Amino acid sequence: METKIMETPGMSSMKLTSRPELFAFEGISMTHYFTDNWEKVKNFQARPDDILIATYPKAGTTWVSYILDLLYFGNDAPERQNSQPIYMRVPFLECCIQGIPSGTELADDLPTSPRLIKTHLPVQLVPKSFWEQNSKIVYVARNAKDNAVSYFHFDRMNMAQPEPRDWNTYLQTFMEGKNVFGPWYDHVSGWWEKEQTYSNLIYMFYEDLVEDTGREVERLCSFLGLSIPAEQREKITKGVQFDAMKQNKMTNYSTLPVMDFKISPFMRKGKVGDWKNLFTVAQNEQFDEVYKVKMKNTTVKFRTEI
Repeated sequence: METKIMETPGMSSMKLTSRPELFAFEGISMTHYFTDNWEKVKNFQARPDDILIATYPKAGTTWVSYILDLLYFGNDAPERQNSQPIYMRVPFLECCIQGIPSGTELADDLPTSPRLIKTHLPVQLVPKSFWEQNSKIVYVARNAKDNAVSYFHFDRMNMAQPEPRDWNTYLQTFMEGKNVFGPWYDHVSGWWEKEQTYSNLIYMFYEDLVEDTGREVERLCSFLGLSIPAEQREKITKGVQFDAMKQNKMTNYSTLPVMDFKISPFMRKGKVGDWKNLFTVAQNEQFDEVYKVKMKNTTVKFRTEI
């Protein structure tokens, strides 16, 4: 059976002719695609049953979005799974690209309860209504080396991102924290600190998800208070494996014109330790030195291989 994709109004006119410039915004690097709608983002009205999926870019956002979507709505409506891309089901709160509805509009119009919403904002920029409403938050973090490699390939193929140039230049930029959404170091440690004081936040690691997806799905169910039969959990765990999602037009972003799949797929490898294929010995040594300094005041620990 052929999958029919529901196009969002204006989606085909969404080809971007030039890449955006980086600028400092509220103390972090941003592009206008994430600040043009800032008033509405800042004043966004969260609800107590909202679930916010927060990550640094390329740390498993789509993966966890899809897991949550299946946990909550997998049995409800097959046409939702087959015709609505994940970025429509789980709106990207701060995103505002001409030609498609903004993230806040999409979130406000979501017919589902709970609403699943995603963000890449560092913890200090999250709309305060999420804290006031005591909404549940799922944060996913990925080790810096794999995250840098994945972000580099993503920036190469995504016309809504600044030009990444060559890998060595990009890595320096990453170490300096001059990427869209600011430094990786501050992002993961800021959210880690928040977890110590905000009980409705679960902090997950990409590496754990790769190592044992079923176990992490169970952890999520327990955090969210969901009792899902083991059989259904197994089915979901199978459906969210990387290769299945990479082939799935509803989760692989192939329906978004701003991404050039001829350069690189949105979902590339999804592995832990792939950084070894790109980092030189010298780059790795330099990165480790910088890492030690930047992460010396946080207790969060990562695995760069499993």
